[in-house]
Amino acid sequence: MNLPDEIKTITSEAEFSLKEKGSLFISISRPIQTEEEANSFLNSIKKKYYDATHHCYSYKLVNGTFKYSDDGEPTGTAGIRIFNAQNHFDLTNVITIVIRFFGGVKLGVGPLGKTYYQSAFQNLENSQKEEFELYKNIEINYSFEWLQLVHHLISKYSLIIEENLFETHPQLICSIRNKSIEKFAQDLTSGSKNEVNFKILGNSLYK
Repeated sequence: MNLPDEIKTITSEAEFSLKEKGSLFISISRPIQTEEEANSFLNSIKKKYYDATHHCYSYKLVNGTFKYSDDGEPTGTAGIRIFNAQNHFDLTNVITIVIRFFGGVKLGVGPLGKTYYQSAFQNLENSQKEEFELYKNIEINYSFEWLQLVHHLISKYSLIIEENLFETHPQLICSIRNKSIEKFAQDLTSGSKNEVNFKILGNSLYK
């Protein structure tokens, strides 16, 4: 699948609490990379807050995977509201869990949904957020006559040199922004008259 060139997520675990008519709502968010991480964190929260009435949640991943749950609350009052709060900040690779300790007074569907949204919203609004760009690793093989061109283009496109190798000729493993690959390849090919060997290694990483 085609991954987005840029994503925004939170940088660390964040927590926010509020009370509404006796019920306590604790919202906890955390950055994640996989469904396994999301489920592992969810299970740890359920164990920590084993006596809570509900553990409602939403998580979103960069590959398009998402899931949310009302965990026994009336349909549409919890999971989707948490999901909407995440979307408000355009966040991905994040899980938000809102734990509720029931205080004995029913809130009603409308106020309940609003409280779940507000709990998640305030948590995410207060969290530290950061944007990341998609990088891919490339391999560049060249002869010494193209050394100046290669390093000029590395500087021009802000490549990150991961490995500097040498066998029969110089070889570099670099990270490059996904959105820069096509133009970099064009400049490298035309500048070296197609004599510099360049290939994409395939692995992707957000930095």
